Amino acid sequence: MKVGIIGSGGREHAICQSLIKSSKISKIFCFPGNAGTSEIAENIDLDLEKFEKLKEFIIKNNIELIVIGPEKLLVEGLVDYLEKFNIKVFGPNKKASQLEGSKIFTKKLCEKFNIPTAKFGIFDSKNSAQKFIQNSNFPIVIKADNLASGKGVYICNNYNDGVVAIDEIFNGKFGKARNLLIEEFLNGEEMSFFTIHDGKNFKCFGTAQDHKRVLEGDKGKNTGGMGAYSPSRLINEELEKKIIDKIIKPTLKGLREIGSSYKGFLYTGLMIIDNEPYLIEYNVRMGDPECQTILPRLLTDLNEIFIACCEENLKNIKIEWSNEKSLCIVICSKGYPDNFEKYVEIKNLNKIKLKKNEFVFHAGTSKKRERIFAIGGRVLNFITLSKDFGIARETIIGNITKLNWDGGFYRKDIGHKVIK
Repeated sequence: MKVGIIGSGGREHAICQSLIKSSKISKIFCFPGNAGTSEIAENIDLDLEKFEKLKEFIIKNNIELIVIGPEKLLVEGLVDYLEKFNIKVFGPNKKASQLEGSKIFTKKLCEKFNIPTAKFGIFDSKNSAQKFIQNSNFPIVIKADNLASGKGVYICNNYNDGVVAIDEIFNGKFGKARNLLIEEFLNGEEMSFFTIHDGKNFKCFGTAQDHKRVLEGDKGKNTGGMGAYSPSRLINEELEKKIIDKIIKPTLKGLREIGSSYKGFLYTGLMIIDNEPYLIEYNVRMGDPECQTILPRLLTDLNEIFIACCEENLKNIKIEWSNEKSLCIVICSKGYPDNFEKYVEIKNLNKIKLKKNEFVFHAGTSKKRERIFAIGGRVLNFITLSKDFGIARETIIGNITKLNWDGGFYRKDIGHKVIK
């Protein structure tokens, strides 16, 4: 069968690499893909905002399954559009995608169904928000309501930090803002918890801990993710049951009440305090770089899992995992998450000879005349599976050293909470 993957990041390259192992797949198309996917799939450069052009290409090329990686197209209703033409799509519909598309939608759901989360307020103007924070206890968290590529969250330690956050959000840094959220700061440890859904049933799909801050020691600005390890050191049977019973199941009930089910990956971003889970946010797709970290541990055919989800048959699939641990380090363009130079050549990739449990997934890369260039903020993902997180990190840093790319930087302390 032929499969199409929409997206151009490390997540999509990791999905592509997992799918290509399936004996049932004859060809993969990536829209638009990157330099890494071009080695194992056919990259197609289409205007993804024009749903009709994409639909025509899918039908003309007999593509039997579409997997949507990034959130923007899910929020805009691409699943609903393609399903009208009987195209199998893995991903949630427009209604369900509000879980990520609007943080306020999710907070109101939490309020209605007693889902544990930070206390919050919704503000519709700079003036009202600034007045509120004059009497707040710091730190506080200020969030853009709409999609912000993982960057619309500000942890504010004082009033001046808060004013900057409020100004940037209402001045349109993340698109037109009608509202913003101000939340209490929860002091715990973050965890990424993944489930996969077919509209009726769901199964757990791994845990990870992402490292969002740009600098070592978890300092500096928030990014889309500098690296991750899996499984999270926090997960245990009791905590997993609490997450499912107190957070996942009430959320699915809330979606049913507005006439929607959930199909696809669901990323539950949590703060864990004394083995109690609090919902920070939902993402309606696999995380990045968590996807690159988790998928190499998957033993079950990913294509079979996706098809089962599209056919509401997930309960009959047994999802099996490697016992090994996984660690991922992201190489970013110098200057990220602020301004960075584009079209910087990456040499020496061919000098890295990957062993059996070692992977490199491309993110912001492009291939021109057999040369590879960095075109994004996050550029390459280096992953290693091992019985020991410390060995995994040492192996990755050894491979990055061989790359010797002076256009990028990375954090050397990924996994510091599990590596002594």
